[in-house]
Amino acid sequence: MNLFLWQGREPAGYYLCHVESIYLDYNSTTPVDPDVLQAMLPYFTEKFGNASSLHRWGWTAAAAVDSAREEVAQLIGAEPGEIVFTSGATEAINMAMHGVLQAYAATGKHMVICQTEHKAVIDTALALEKYRGAAISWLPVNREGLTDPEELRKMLRKDTVLVAVMLANNETGVLQDIERIGTICRENGCLLLCDTTQAAGKIRLAVNEQNIDIGVLSAHKFYGPKGIGALYIRRKNPRVSMAPLLTGGGHEKGLRSGTLAVPLIVGMGAACRKACSELWDYGSHTSRLRTWLEQQLTVERQHGFINGSTRSRLPNTANLCFPGIQATRLISMLPEIGISTGSACSGALQEPSHVLESMGLSKAEIAASVRISIGKLTTKEETDVAILRIGQALDTLLGRA
Repeated sequence: MNLFLWQGREPAGYYLCHVESIYLDYNSTTPVDPDVLQAMLPYFTEKFGNASSLHRWGWTAAAAVDSAREEVAQLIGAEPGEIVFTSGATEAINMAMHGVLQAYAATGKHMVICQTEHKAVIDTALALEKYRGAAISWLPVNREGLTDPEELRKMLRKDTVLVAVMLANNETGVLQDIERIGTICRENGCLLLCDTTQAAGKIRLAVNEQNIDIGVLSAHKFYGPKGIGALYIRRKNPRVSMAPLLTGGGHEKGLRSGTLAVPLIVGMGAACRKACSELWDYGSHTSRLRTWLEQQLTVERQHGFINGSTRSRLPNTANLCFPGIQATRLISMLPEIGISTGSACSGALQEPSHVLESMGLSKAEIAASVRISIGKLTTKEETDVAILRIGQALDTLLGRA
């Protein structure tokens, strides 16, 4: 266990912080909540039935799936019949984009994609353009990472079938005006695909109020298990049609055949239930620690600035630029602190952040930026130690030590 000597401001004086490691990358993934794990365990052992089997073991599993579907629907303000279980958000995005393009081919093949979408959306759009003849238009963002809904209106065409704009950006936490964007889509007869992966469990979701036609989420972003997610498909006003991704059994309303992963589905339901009950406390806790960290590093220590809107963003996410340093070097100096340069899903590519690039940051600014994401388990003590260690490392890199 590492001991850090910290000259604190709250309270004044010196005290020892007994912190072995500090995880500040909750936008990448979260640990499974103990209550979620306990809910899952019986479905690995005595409640092991196949949810499609017509006997009591199957009925038990099917009832658990139905209950979880209701809990997922409650989290986003949907109906249980509008929820389809998937292996995660990436599969759900592929299912939605491929399925819509195929189902609405007679209407058109034009899609509008926001430039700061997750790579799962961007790469799928590029694949559809290359292999399925889709026409892709790219919706820009400003320096704060925000889209202009009126710019979207100008980009829509008679053959536009889908618009993809995420609610909360995974790198900056910036929140888009999805309700207004959804209204524009309705007025022009096209569907809105909204990636709610980073928003679910962090802020209130209401798919009907926000005019979302198709939504995706992943359990491991809000203290559920990895390998399970969900696709929301609106079934009225308008009713969304979608070609199946997987065939071979008719599971999940014929859209995704295959034996249901009951333990994971139960875990996702439990995580949704807990997220609903903890939503207010989560927002208050994470925003307080996030704001304190940002103030200490950017104002008190004058090390850098915040990337993206500070008015419209998630409560837990800070994307900070520290001019004059290399973020990868900073991270390597802090092996006991879990922070990142951006999306974990793009980490293997070793490319500059397309999100920050779309926002107009220079290459040097992008290379000097890090993402810090607070979680419900993060403590004030851990935050204070992280501020100290990050500040010390920055002083060293900038020759201030």
